[in-house]
Amino acid sequence: MSCPMQTPIDPDISAIIEMAWDDETSFDAIQAQTGLAEKQVIAIMRRELKPNSFRIWRKRVTGRASKHAKNFA
Repeated sequence: MSCPMQTPIDPDISAIIEMAWDDETSFDAIQAQTGLAEKQVIAIMRRELKPNSFRIWRKRVTGRASKHAKNFA
């Protein structure tokens, strides 16, 4: 029995996902590097991650000061 092949992830998408998972990288920093707003990053995460992984990520970043630079002050 063979494993189904996963389609490779675009390196740019992979980098965005990595930044989004990183606790030290704010959404503002992601936007400065990629031009993507927070809602766009969330949409990418929803599309690219498995449903449970997306739920875990959202729970982690919701209300987290480090993901929202304006709350860093």
